[in-house]
Amino acid sequence: MAANIGPKRLVVGAHYGLRDWLAQRVTAVLMAAYSVVVGVYAILMLESGYEAWAGLFAPLWMKAATLVVIFALIYHVWVGMREIFMDYVKPTGVRMFAYVLTIVWLAACAVWSVQILWRV
Repeated sequence: MAANIGPKRLVVGAHYGLRDWLAQRVTAVLMAAYSVVVGVYAILMLESGYEAWAGLFAPLWMKAATLVVIFALIYHVWVGMREIFMDYVKPTGVRMFAYVLTIVWLAACAVWSVQILWRV
């Protein structure tokens, strides 16, 4: 039993803690900053409609920023859902199925978001 104490102990588990915590915070700050920029634009927008919104997303820098935020959102969701599944879904097969279903759903959302963004 003494071998399990100290620096030589056997550590098992996901050990994603600090990395996931930091990823959640960084992606949240990125999404919040982007939301503020788009919100200010929406408030200051003189006319509303498709043309005005298409004008916002027409420049390449805005498309790139939006794409970065989309991928940040997807990663944010993945980290959160994985933590929920690890904490609350105990049967391994069900948890793996939930992982695969979540990955497929997020990948489909990413492709769909890119298609919408590049249509503008």
